[in-house]
Amino acid sequence: MSAFATLAATTGLLIGSGVAELTAHRRRLRQIPVRIHVNGTRGKSSVARLIAAGLRHAGIRTCCKTTGTLPRMIMPDASEYPVFRPSKANVIEQIRIVSAAVEAESEALVLECMALIPSLQYLCEDKLVRATHAVITNAREDHLDVMGPTGRDVALALAGMVPVGQKLYTAERKYLDVFERVCRDRGCELIAVSEAETTAITPLDLAGFSYVEHADNVALALKVCAGVGVDRATALQGMWRAAPDPGAMTVHEMNFFGREINFVNGFAANDPQSTEQIWRLALERYADVEKRIAIFNCRGDRPDRSRQLGSVAPTWPPADHYLLIGTGTFIFGKYAVQAGLDPRKLVFAEDHPAEDIFERIVELTGRRSLAMGMANIGGIGLDVVRYFANRSNARIFK
Repeated sequence: MSAFATLAATTGLLIGSGVAELTAHRRRLRQIPVRIHVNGTRGKSSVARLIAAGLRHAGIRTCCKTTGTLPRMIMPDASEYPVFRPSKANVIEQIRIVSAAVEAESEALVLECMALIPSLQYLCEDKLVRATHAVITNAREDHLDVMGPTGRDVALALAGMVPVGQKLYTAERKYLDVFERVCRDRGCELIAVSEAETTAITPLDLAGFSYVEHADNVALALKVCAGVGVDRATALQGMWRAAPDPGAMTVHEMNFFGREINFVNGFAANDPQSTEQIWRLALERYADVEKRIAIFNCRGDRPDRSRQLGSVAPTWPPADHYLLIGTGTFIFGKYAVQAGLDPRKLVFAEDHPAEDIFERIVELTGRRSLAMGMANIGGIGLDVVRYFANRSNARIFK
């Protein structure tokens, strides 16, 4: 057989195998009547967990897969398992998740979208999920190196996963016109959460959570549950019982040899708008501290995020010290100083382990201090949270 014939035969086999696998995957998808695809800039993991918990409490066999702080598969009995990844994250793993959900006899599957690249946003939906209910939490200025350069570009990228002829739920308001246009093009019903519906989430509703949950997330999740046929009271009770994502915002209070240290885990908030909001909330919660330490976990592979946060952090209520951890910390430092931050407030702890970072925090504290982590939960961020959690009293941040 000639080299050309061998190549042609091999190519044919590969194509045939791919078609057969796609056909089998589509057949498995049809065995799950409700498929909910969750995307957005902030709150994807939380909203996915909330929706799944609401459906479970209504007696609907539901599997959920999140890819937030740590990838997790949540089974119909609410037990959780880590998602095994032989190498880096790959959207193809959604095929394995669908197979597992079918094996668990799921009536509903909630999947957090894994894609960032705009073209993959569409492919994930059209080839791998084919949602009956799509969700876009919001569109904010993050991952601008992939989806930018502006917030509207981010909205356009996220809109790639709008399904054809189904329903899209969103709590986004600023770029709602983007989703309206795409939904018209694809014959998709747009169901937006209004400001009034978010306001209707009362402090009593939020008090049921053992961690800090945002009203926008709860309102959106309730809207989706209602679309599947679950009433508000039932869904909310289920959500109160849901385990939070490991990156959920918590406070760890400790007394370290006479020094009171209040550590706020805000690492999962990494766009400027969300981060400033949580920083102000933390300052309000701990208004009487002597020292305020802003901890920015930088990532060398996310230079855009460091540039964004470094450029705006000097405009926020000031900290006494800015502790830079992780990798690529010079990027944050450069833009922060250019924006007017006093360089003497910068403390660099690049590539330091969690125990060293803790010691640096202790060195910077007074008798009563606030330390808040932000920018990235990945990498050293989760290690720092665990370090504090294992040595302190965890409290609800309200």
